[in-house]
Amino acid sequence: MIKSTQLSIALVQTDLHWKDKVANLAMLEEKLWGIEEGVDLIILPEMFPTGFSMEAAELAEPMNFTVCRWMRQLAAQKNATIAGSAIIQVDGKFFNRLLWVGPDGMIQHYDKRHLFRMADEDRTFSSGERLPVFELKGWKICPQVCYDLRFPIWSRNRVIDGQMAYDLIFYVASWPAARISAWDALLPARAIENLSYSLGVNRVAEDGNGIKYNGHSAVYDYKGNQLEFMGEDEQIIIVRLDAGELDSYREKFPAWMDSDDFLIK
Repeated sequence: MIKSTQLSIALVQTDLHWKDKVANLAMLEEKLWGIEEGVDLIILPEMFPTGFSMEAAELAEPMNFTVCRWMRQLAAQKNATIAGSAIIQVDGKFFNRLLWVGPDGMIQHYDKRHLFRMADEDRTFSSGERLPVFELKGWKICPQVCYDLRFPIWSRNRVIDGQMAYDLIFYVASWPAARISAWDALLPARAIENLSYSLGVNRVAEDGNGIKYNGHSAVYDYKGNQLEFMGEDEQIIIVRLDAGELDSYREKFPAWMDSDDFLIK
């Protein structure tokens, strides 16, 4: 597919009701219907139906159940792809699974690779083993979840058949305010080192465990320049990424041609 000139993305920075799927889905549905202009992609925070909880046995659901059906319905109604992570159970295992749902109803997913051991996420969830690259309007898009941001090898934009694997990398997150300086530093770093657009969608306010979040959702171009930045309040911003500018920069500054090749086992 030929890459569309522009990609329009809505970043949804919001508070979340603690472990209350019904309230979160209703709240988010109202917010999404408030997006009046057409967009290609809508990105929600990490564990948007529940908040970042380790109560997986209580909160998990199988694929194609309430959350997936809600995302399918909203994606079709908004004629946009919707992405965000939820607690999903498969064959007795729990995953922090990023769901990528198109307006045609197709669901793809990415299971969080790096589990945050400081909150016992590694004791609760199973780690993902596959890193997909999604495609939207010809754009190649790499999904990541929160703690993945600290591990650049996993997100490395490898060269395959003479082309870079992706054009945009994005992170859905529940990144605490106590460590927001790392979030602010690493998002542009991922853009620079991978010669791609980079964006992150974080939540705000305080969760049921007393953890405070202060947003700082942001978008960076391939040079690390900040295109959009959200403060600490609930809000939705829309950004339009330009394929021509990205391709032109990669041609003029082909650092990707000197990158080291490797495989992750």
